[in-house]
Amino acid sequence: MFGRRHFLAGAGASLFASRPVRANETGARLLAFDNIHTGEKLKVEYWAEGQYLPDALAQVNHVLRDFRSGDVHPIAPQLLDLLSLLRGRLETAAPVTVISGYRSPTTNALLRGEHEHSGVATKSLHMQGMAIDIRIAGRSLAAVHTAALAQRGGGVGYYPASDFVHVDVGRIRTW
Repeated sequence: MFGRRHFLAGAGASLFASRPVRANETGARLLAFDNIHTGEKLKVEYWAEGQYLPDALAQVNHVLRDFRSGDVHPIAPQLLDLLSLLRGRLETAAPVTVISGYRSPTTNALLRGEHEHSGVATKSLHMQGMAIDIRIAGRSLAAVHTAALAQRGGGVGYYPASDFVHVDVGRIRTW
């Protein structure tokens, strides 16, 4: 039923789709967050005129803080770029619903103790501001997962039972 041309066209398209997508180097970069634990919402332009905006990054750091302890930690700008590109790939301006951003070492140890078999890593990238657990309103969890995998920007974990996708800017891996 499908000929060689259809196969080759599909193969070519899949190669294109699996390439990492890069953030626009000149345009503005915007994000919106909705933190489910604190109720805080933030819409912010975090990059403009070729540079990250320190005041905007500080606002992001605050919204993505450890909600249990209140500890604030710098969030990797590359993670913000990954989220911006992910929203673009999903063709949405909807806020990123934050399940877990930065995690202090104390919180991480607490979660490991509470959920021994849940996959909370001893050296979680959440503790370095390099990981976030998310949902995106108006997009299925499966669609967010698929888009994150296609992004090839780091690690992607899929937790449908807990209703979130983990993305980080560490090495490329999936679980």
